[in-house]
Amino acid sequence: MSAWTIRDFHSQDVEGILALWQSLRESDVAPVYDLSEVLASCEKDHAVVAVQGEQVIGAAVARAAHDQGWIVFLATVPSFRGRGIGTMLLAAVENRMEAHGLNKLSALMPETQTRVEAFTNRGFVVKKNLRYFERRIPVQRAERGALDELGGRVLPRDLWDRVAGMTAEKELLERRLVLPLAEPELAEEFGVVPPRAVVLFGPPGTGKTTFAKAIASRLEWPFVEVFPSRLAGEPGGLAGALRQTFLEIAELEHVVVFIDEVEEIASRRSGEPPSPMQGVTNELLKIIPAFRDQPGRLLVCATNFIRSLDSAFLRHGRFDYVIPIGLPDEAARSAMWNRFIPAHVVAEIDVQALVGASAGFSPADIEFAARSASQRALEKAMADGAPLTGRRGPVTENYLETIGETTATVSDAVAESFLDDIAALART
Repeated sequence: MSAWTIRDFHSQDVEGILALWQSLRESDVAPVYDLSEVLASCEKDHAVVAVQGEQVIGAAVARAAHDQGWIVFLATVPSFRGRGIGTMLLAAVENRMEAHGLNKLSALMPETQTRVEAFTNRGFVVKKNLRYFERRIPVQRAERGALDELGGRVLPRDLWDRVAGMTAEKELLERRLVLPLAEPELAEEFGVVPPRAVVLFGPPGTGKTTFAKAIASRLEWPFVEVFPSRLAGEPGGLAGALRQTFLEIAELEHVVVFIDEVEEIASRRSGEPPSPMQGVTNELLKIIPAFRDQPGRLLVCATNFIRSLDSAFLRHGRFDYVIPIGLPDEAARSAMWNRFIPAHVVAEIDVQALVGASAGFSPADIEFAARSASQRALEKAMADGAPLTGRRGPVTENYLETIGETTATVSDAVAESFLDDIAALART
């Protein structure tokens, strides 16, 4: 058997690195750094390989950050372990990094890794009582330009928790959408296909847009809202602009796409000759299957008038779920009032009285009434000329007054029609 030698990494060694990576995975020692990071450092940073003939039997990969170096990858073919190859690889890669003037060379290893002789032989010291923290950045640098062009953004991580009340709706969305999308490998084990498209329907002001954003926040996926009214003025017309927009969206690895008032571009097709909007509806019906073929994305469409949607739009195979978002119940209204009332006065407010008086209010109605009460209380305090010291704020009467003057967005007739829509069209 010929002797092994150590040399610099060459591009043709990639297959050997892949084989070493796989051998670590098979030994139940998950590498700290992703394979993509290791391969990137092979090309851009410092990498050496141990070879016997044409076979790569070991590799060490490192990168420098200011005055500190990091070992990104160290592995040896199982049958060659115990021969000092790892120690020699570490020495070789350290020599290549001397020009950086490093003060320290460090390595992160899984707790399950027991083969540490290469490091200890080279003089590495185990540091006790350290914890490794890691956070995935939602949007990669290569995707940032495409996301900016689309007007998309990564939303704050706490939007989901900030949705007051609406517990039943949140639990349903958590189970049906968030869980299988956030844990695709677990979903696959149970034979669950992660959803690709969902319709949220319900009366105006019930929080459909808020829920769409909260889902994106919960998943930590970029949020892109498509505005048909803005696309209509594009040179290629609305249908062409819609097609181009979804082609650009396809460049993102993960994304929640939101179309509000989707009935504007997916209404029932009828009439002879066909109207221009029928062409837009046809285009959208073509776009959705192509969108569904790509993993790591979710289309959320919202509508106040679900019965106006084209029947082909809602059929199985295009949308996984058709979920109603209705008016908040007592528990949800209580949570909303507690959120909108200033924290320093909430204990002095008869929240239950506000909950009872605001029956039939949408979340938007409650927020409006709460903001109005605060504004009126401030104006009254200023007009009275009382010194603005101490803990001041609105009182129960301020809220009851604004509730009495607020016209509910959802009429009794609309609420009744919504219940009929749930019976006829909901798919949860």
